[in-house]
Amino acid sequence: MRIWMRRAGAGLSLAGALAAGVPPAWGQPMGLPSMGAASAAELSPAVERTLGQAIMEQGRQDPTYIGDLDVGQYLTALGRRLAAHAPQALAQDITVFAVRDPAINAFALPGGYIGVNSGLVVGAQSESELAGVLAHEIGHVMQRHIARGIAQQSQGTGIMVASLIGALLAALAGQGDLAMGVATFGQAAAIDRQLGFSRGAEQEADRAGLQMMRQAGFDPRGMLAMFRRLMNASRLNEGTGGGYASTHPLSIQRLSDIENRIEGLPPAAATPDPEFWFVRARLALIQARDHADRQRLRQTLRGEARDLQGARQAAALYGLAALDRAEGDLAGARAQLAQAQSIQPAPQLDVLAIQLAGAQGPAAAVDVSAAAWKRWPRSQGVADARARALQKAGQDAAAADLLQAAARQWPDTPEFQKLLATSLQRLGREVEAHEAMASYFEQTGALPTAVEHLQQARTLSKDFYAQSRLDMRIRALRERLDNQRALLEPFKK
Repeated sequence: MRIWMRRAGAGLSLAGALAAGVPPAWGQPMGLPSMGAASAAELSPAVERTLGQAIMEQGRQDPTYIGDLDVGQYLTALGRRLAAHAPQALAQDITVFAVRDPAINAFALPGGYIGVNSGLVVGAQSESELAGVLAHEIGHVMQRHIARGIAQQSQGTGIMVASLIGALLAALAGQGDLAMGVATFGQAAAIDRQLGFSRGAEQEADRAGLQMMRQAGFDPRGMLAMFRRLMNASRLNEGTGGGYASTHPLSIQRLSDIENRIEGLPPAAATPDPEFWFVRARLALIQARDHADRQRLRQTLRGEARDLQGARQAAALYGLAALDRAEGDLAGARAQLAQAQSIQPAPQLDVLAIQLAGAQGPAAAVDVSAAAWKRWPRSQGVADARARALQKAGQDAAAADLLQAAARQWPDTPEFQKLLATSLQRLGREVEAHEAMASYFEQTGALPTAVEHLQQARTLSKDFYAQSRLDMRIRALRERLDNQRALLEPFKK
């Protein structure tokens, strides 16, 4: 099948848009409306979401994008837990993803997407510190600062919006090619930086973030602690550019405002999620790219495993076990893993156990994954590891059953559809395999490619009822494409 695993043939060429005569900076109006006010010069929520999905479609191809399911599940759950306590309703659902970059930074895209550098999580000394940065970003989303900043460019030229809209309209017509201009999250972070939020906008995001943190059960002092650390780091590295302090300037006035608002609050009885430490360790492992990085990480983890207790100690042992496995020391990895499991259970530990069992043979991995899935039925990472173990053992029927259940449980996680398509194809269920791939591309925003897969399935099917169902899906996707074009056309110049 020629289009089986082809990359989506349509996408927003953000790289091209940024290079096509775009002003060097986007000016955020100093007179940004106060909390809750609407502005006529802003993208509608539907257009904003369409832009965000298009950027994410390409961003998932970026080599720095971290597709680890447990990492994404944890970060998005944390973001949505905070957003549930926003002072006013959000126009977009929050989705948080990670990118491999040691710089301490975070950035917001249109449509409620928030990117978090691995360095921000690794540098956080508590879950409340991470929550503080996320809450601030959600404050920008709540205020629609991103959408309004894009629409209200300096001198009102709208060149960037026109470039983005033009590229997306070409993609919706099937004229784009991801391979010709994949958007990088470095460029996406540049969008956030170029918006240049006003001091008032930053303070509004701080205040909304503090309220979210407190009501969601986090210690608001975490925001203050993280911002102080970032401000000090910015001073020490003055002139090097980049970093959160450059994208969201941290002034003495902002820190004083946060201090004053926290001062009268009663002590927070925060109950941190132990998984934070395992996600932090996982991102530290992903971030370590060469031998020198891994050796420095090993030294740090050894110190934490020796000096700390509880979940932090277990997470350090998990990191050491993963490093041992990567270097081929399976006995050492198993010993470190067993010690970690005796201290604090975590889905990341069971995923590593499945991987280590795979070295003994596919059957062993299947057995270990069965027990892990029973322990962690809500872990996307464990579901993924079990499905892969079943596939390697040639048990594609069982894998397909598991992946169909996972796709129902997590309908917004496209990776399960892609794995499902592999098992269905091996089982000779070609029509269903194409349907699964269509769902994958639909969920990742590549609607023209999703339509192609459904058409392939329609051609292969001999069942009248299946053909009718496929016709309905094709018609619905084409209507979505038409609606997206209608939403975007008024912004084209």
